[in-house]
Amino acid sequence: MNVRFLETFVWLARLRSFRLTAERMHATQAAISSRISALELELGVKLFERGPREVTLTQDGTKALAFAEQIVQINRAMVESVGDRRNIAGMLRLGAIESVVHTWLPELLKRVREEYPRLTLELTSDTSANLSAQVAHGHLDAALLSTPINGADVGNALLGSLPMCWVASPALGLSDETLSESELAAFQIVSFARHSQPHAFLVDLFAAAGENQMQINCLSSAAAISRLVVDGFGIAAVPAAFVMREIESGQLQTLRVAHHVPGLPLVVSYRRSADSLLPESIARLARAIMLDYSLKHGPRFALVPETADDIAAGFARTSP
Repeated sequence: MNVRFLETFVWLARLRSFRLTAERMHATQAAISSRISALELELGVKLFERGPREVTLTQDGTKALAFAEQIVQINRAMVESVGDRRNIAGMLRLGAIESVVHTWLPELLKRVREEYPRLTLELTSDTSANLSAQVAHGHLDAALLSTPINGADVGNALLGSLPMCWVASPALGLSDETLSESELAAFQIVSFARHSQPHAFLVDLFAAAGENQMQINCLSSAAAISRLVVDGFGIAAVPAAFVMREIESGQLQTLRVAHHVPGLPLVVSYRRSADSLLPESIARLARAIMLDYSLKHGPRFALVPETADDIAAGFARTSP
């Protein structure tokens, strides 16, 4: 029995569309139809009912699907375990928030190219909310986010966190004394996109302090946030890691504040499906890269679970 035909069957059962299945498998709709017809002929049963807009599984198709998923999964596990990763081809659609793009994503991409030279990576950078929606709807295979994605079809792995700090240009002349919320509110505040985790923290922080007149400028670009703060437009609470060079060069100074700034949590989420072994492998590689980054730069810039057992436990806890 042709495993490729079984994989086609699994994807058609999931997507319910010959067009979408053809796009997902980089084939023509005629080729997809031919594979399903050949599989139905071999099994001697009808697997799908063809409707005007979508296909649905027959009773026999529902029975066959569980076996097909197992066979495809076992086949991919065997290839992943004993096969040469250099021969694994295809496309992986990966998303990442800007805080990852500006810290350790380049090292992850380098490792992926080294271990999977025939793999094509399609990279998307966006907010956690938008990337989560793309993973949930099957438009991305995996994403590096600040919050896990709920759903039985999605797996999540806790990576750790990027410690946050308040930064400002030395040109603003701020002292080393501890600054209150009212003193911070006197400046323009530069933040991440509205409703992001860091933005929500700032809104709650200043609301609790009764500072409702401050100006929070929301930007989706981490590079733009850094540029504005370096130029003295305002101050920002950001992951220290992505302004590491500016801090070390003296372009930015860290501020002492009267409150605790929570770190930005990082999670890798990936689609669980009959062919999810590759996204899951990339997820595990991301955890290894995050660990290397933490060891290289220290806890001021990155925090991870302290032991391999903690990492595995985090993976289990955040997986639905």
